[in-house]
Amino acid sequence: MFRYVSILLLGSLLLVSCAESGNSKASGSVDVTQDPAYKKGFALVKQSDCLTCHQVDAKGIGPSYKAIAQKYAGSTDAQLYAVSKKIIKGGAGVWGQIPMTPHPTLSSEDAQAMLQYILLLK
Repeated sequence: MFRYVSILLLGSLLLVSCAESGNSKASGSVDVTQDPAYKKGFALVKQSDCLTCHQVDAKGIGPSYKAIAQKYAGSTDAQLYAVSKKIIKGGAGVWGQIPMTPHPTLSSEDAQAMLQYILLLK
């Protein structure tokens, strides 16, 4: 009887362990803050004036970074390149009529790195 209960208990623990490890992958528990693209883009965003108008989770003057990430998820490289150019040139109309200020001193590479950081926030 003890042997039967031990086997049953061991089997139950194994099932729970497998279910928990599967759930952590399914819930997307990957730590994006360790991604080099995240680190580089985040550092560039912190050095800029972007956080004046944008927040990660909530709409400010401009859309949240998470909303931007959701909107552009699955975009082609050409579409993302156009968005990075809009970061440099500024503009209005995509998210409403409040214009995004231009950032003409920002390099194309830095604008793309900032966009990659934002896309990781989805």
